[in-house]
Amino acid sequence: MLVFRIYFVNISSMQTVILAAGRGTRMNHLTNEVPKPMIRVAGKNLIEHKLDALPDNVGEVIIVIGYLGDKIKDYFGHSYKNKKIKYVEQGELSGTASALWLAKPILDDRFMVMMGDNIYDTQDMEECLKYDWSMLTAHAVRESKGARIVVGPNGAIADIIEKVELKPGDLYNTGMYVLQKEIFNYPLVAIGKGEYGLPQSIVLASKDHEINIVEATRWHQLTSPEDVEMVESRIAENLISNN
Repeated sequence: MLVFRIYFVNISSMQTVILAAGRGTRMNHLTNEVPKPMIRVAGKNLIEHKLDALPDNVGEVIIVIGYLGDKIKDYFGHSYKNKKIKYVEQGELSGTASALWLAKPILDDRFMVMMGDNIYDTQDMEECLKYDWSMLTAHAVRESKGARIVVGPNGAIADIIEKVELKPGDLYNTGMYVLQKEIFNYPLVAIGKGEYGLPQSIVLASKDHEINIVEATRWHQLTSPEDVEMVESRIAENLISNN
């Protein structure tokens, strides 16, 4: 039987890690002069959308930077709307797990992680933060490629299969997690030459810890220039709101 452990502790010092080191080559000319997380959508860059959506109890943000990372540092500095900002540099772009591992020395026991190129909603963040360990998920609405989540008999995450064909209704990973520092007890898992994926290490952790599934209410991933126009339209229609 699946048992949910609700996290009622004071999270006033909660940390959030934003993985923002990549260029985003599929965005073509949009990332020639800025990293993908700095692309502007509906009047704000993608990192601003995330920072504005963070719950009030998140007091510190750690941004992992790489490609044109100085653009991010120069723009945000060391604080944003009363939230402290720290930076960790990923010199070699070797995957999301490697990026998070670089932040290990400055992380507390429990923290939230999100991808730099996605737009998330405050309500979904707050729901994820109710649990010791959690992952924000979504159901595919059309055929596409993504990371399909396999749910075990107890209703928790059993596996994550990367870069597969998703069918409508399939559950897939949005790249937002609440993790404990015990995640660093698990090995990095290679998903390609010199690349290590965070979801794969989370799957290993799921053998010992219950990774609770939270379904997204409002979320979007930008993978191409065409997505920028689509997301702007959806924001205008109040289908995505981070305010």
